[in-house]
Amino acid sequence: MNYHFPQRFQRGTLPEDFPQGQIRTLFLDWERKETVFTPGVVIPLRPFFGNMGVAPRQGEKRPATIPDYFGGNMDNKELVAGTTLFLPVQVPGALFSAGDAHAVQGDGEVNVTAIETAMKESVLQFFVRKDMKIERPMAETPTHWSTMGFHEDLDEAAKIALRDAIRFISATKGLSADDAYSLCSLAVDLRVTQLVDDHKGIHAMISKNIFVEGRKEQKSAVTRGRF
Repeated sequence: MNYHFPQRFQRGTLPEDFPQGQIRTLFLDWERKETVFTPGVVIPLRPFFGNMGVAPRQGEKRPATIPDYFGGNMDNKELVAGTTLFLPVQVPGALFSAGDAHAVQGDGEVNVTAIETAMKESVLQFFVRKDMKIERPMAETPTHWSTMGFHEDLDEAAKIALRDAIRFISATKGLSADDAYSLCSLAVDLRVTQLVDDHKGIHAMISKNIFVEGRKEQKSAVTRGRF
């Protein structure tokens, strides 16, 4: 089902526009992998866990419903089957947990919910990457790398995701910070992960197809200095 709360709960992106709230039940056609929202409106299904995370730092008590450096209720629709999620480990054993199954969701999850559903079975693989040093969740899809930022202020979330993207590009592709910043403006997409989990989310999508190894290209001129 999908629902938005009445205005008095002050949840979602536009509570003031929908004072009554609504609950909508949808049939999931798993053979066709789609749901009919209304006659003539058909949505392909892309199931994923909205909430995936590890334990926070020793001594901290943090609600999993508010996403942060440990993961939690990220509601990132890119974390479907075939995506690798990287999480920084804070305590021995990591203590990973997952839940909040979604059948499909748009970027933003604007009315508070996706298609909330049950997930009878999920196959997850775990690997310890001691060669990676990250402070926040990252992801790799077949086509993109993705950095994530979470903050109560959406602008601050964007800065967090962007700074991590710049650091990632600089570290893995040998670009200076200035060039990585420039590349982000030209070829990296900042998407609104969700607007409704107290800590809002931005994820930066770094396309793999812009990096062509071994091909000789004409060099561009770079001028640095004060304007």
